[in-house]
Amino acid sequence: MKKIIVIVSLILFNQYQAKMIEDSAYIAHEAFDRFDFDDDCDACGCAAGNGSSGFESLLNPQFVGIKYFAQHYKAKENLFVKDLTQDQYFNTFQLWGKIPLTQKLSVYASLPFHFHEKQTLQGNIRINGIGDMNLMGIYQLMSSKDNFHHLSGGLGVKIPLGKFDEKGVSGVNPSFQLGTGSWDYQAALNYKFQKNKVAVLVNTDYTVKTENKKNYRFGNQWNYAAAGFYQVAGNGKSIFSVKTGVQGEVYAQNKQFDEALPNTAGSALYGKLGFEASYKKLSLGSEVMLPMYTHLAGGDIEAKSRFSIFLNIGI
Repeated sequence: MKKIIVIVSLILFNQYQAKMIEDSAYIAHEAFDRFDFDDDCDACGCAAGNGSSGFESLLNPQFVGIKYFAQHYKAKENLFVKDLTQDQYFNTFQLWGKIPLTQKLSVYASLPFHFHEKQTLQGNIRINGIGDMNLMGIYQLMSSKDNFHHLSGGLGVKIPLGKFDEKGVSGVNPSFQLGTGSWDYQAALNYKFQKNKVAVLVNTDYTVKTENKKNYRFGNQWNYAAAGFYQVAGNGKSIFSVKTGVQGEVYAQNKQFDEALPNTAGSALYGKLGFEASYKKLSLGSEVMLPMYTHLAGGDIEAKSRFSIFLNIGI
């Protein structure tokens, strides 16, 4: 089992790692008692929002861990040509955890560190630093007597710790930032069906973004996702599971001085495939996402791929 974990994770990491400068599939009891923001980020791959704000409980519904999340986009650098020539790479390392307060109430927190690059005719541009912190309270709203159905809700806030560069919003992708510079607010719902070795997870979340001190406001964001899970192998100490599903994102227009900005809204739909392997309290997971549909920034930006890998410790 340990060899399977190492081999699969190395293959995925080498194939999909972004150029350097948010899953659980454990099917045992409580394994999907979780939320999942599915690596949501601001429009056009913006690490300005959350980079990788998703969270999940794995072998245990409470955990602390680290996650790497990479995104690749193509953007139109020259407005006088139709070709999308500019490569943009968004990379994030994230510390995260989910800690119980009561039997039904938990607190989730994540703190990202971003390092991004975009290629221009004038040379490569790189930014790196701490991103915006996320805090959320999660409450179990319903759990059926047969334990097959679960519904949870959450409310949270994004704390603007990341740097917002006012000059950066004038580019093709105004989301090439470390942070939004604004206090943003989140609400989420998560439904899970689980029976034997199979589980289905449906979740949605909405982020309301506010105006920052530079009079700039990123558009509100809606995420939705559905995924199926299947336990392939397992014994008393280890589990290996796979998952597949879809994820969608919709972004409203950005505003500056309360004026809507053109070519800042958009939407995208991804298909995803992943796995999780767990051994005692350790959980290792990875996921690859490829676009099924993408229309970002009025077509000036195209989503290419996403990749994530995490290592968690149950508490």
